[in-house]
Amino acid sequence: MTNFQGPEARFAEVSFAIETVRQAASLVRQVQSAMVTSSLTKEDRSPVTVADFASQALVGHRLSQSFPDDPLVGEEDSAALRQPAERLTLEQVTHFVSAVLPSATPESVCEWIDRGASAPARRFWTLDPIDGTKGFLRGDQYAVALALIVDGVVQIGVLGCPNLVEGYQPQVGGPGSLAVAIRGGGAWVGSLAQDSSEWTRLRVSTVSDPQQARLLRSFESGHTNISQIDVFAGELAVQAEPVRMDSQAKYAVLAAGHGDLYLRLLSPRQPDYREKIWDQAAGSLLVEEAGGQVSDLHGRPLDFSAGRELRNNRGILASNGLLHPIALEALKAIDA
Repeated sequence: MTNFQGPEARFAEVSFAIETVRQAASLVRQVQSAMVTSSLTKEDRSPVTVADFASQALVGHRLSQSFPDDPLVGEEDSAALRQPAERLTLEQVTHFVSAVLPSATPESVCEWIDRGASAPARRFWTLDPIDGTKGFLRGDQYAVALALIVDGVVQIGVLGCPNLVEGYQPQVGGPGSLAVAIRGGGAWVGSLAQDSSEWTRLRVSTVSDPQQARLLRSFESGHTNISQIDVFAGELAVQAEPVRMDSQAKYAVLAAGHGDLYLRLLSPRQPDYREKIWDQAAGSLLVEEAGGQVSDLHGRPLDFSAGRELRNNRGILASNGLLHPIALEALKAIDA
């Protein structure tokens, strides 16, 4: 464990991102504690809806106070919340936000959420207020992801992972992890706890034998191709058990050296799907600054200059770097 000034000492934007993700993750936890119960039906997504909107409202407000000229490109907007049928949802969102921001009203909450409807600019922030909604509803892994992008390049990435310890170990209800990456400044992990001042440098694994590679795999199959991932693993003759986890928390585990390969192949149901920038920005920088490599399925660097989606990229491959060339060859063999 390294006890030092921490990555937040680098500059104001890093300090802002760390504190903002800490607060947003704490707020999301409060929603989960209050609304996710054993009686929740599979079809009832109201807790994640409330948490998504509350998280984005908080981030939108903090950004307006600290960097009012910076756009926010987020996943949500308030159009649905403003409908009469969603009045109760808006009241719930306002209730949770007001616990952190006592001045919050339904109108101000909608305005803060709508900061996320901005178009990308030369410099902007991108937010996934809750990445891993199914994990959130199961009481498992999810993340709050915030990143600063300048001239199409991710400069700062922060992941708040409430149910990970030290960036890799699942522990529901534990202190949680805050993973921070600064371009050229490394990748670090600390506690989500407000009084934490200790940071540990993250390093990817040194596994070079594909048979020993630990694949990071999702529980959900919405935007990937499960059967092709099985073929990919067979092509590499992978023997190690996969690590199954929701959300960009997988990037934290990879950066911490407790997983070696992660990929998102295109689902046959959505062959033209392109990744949203908020789903990849923070996590990709975390892996790169920990010594790993992130590209699309053809080996191209991720291009964050093309709008709200990675329109110039197809799929995702993240690795510890040593396994990247081998993985790209395996992807060619299965025509992914």
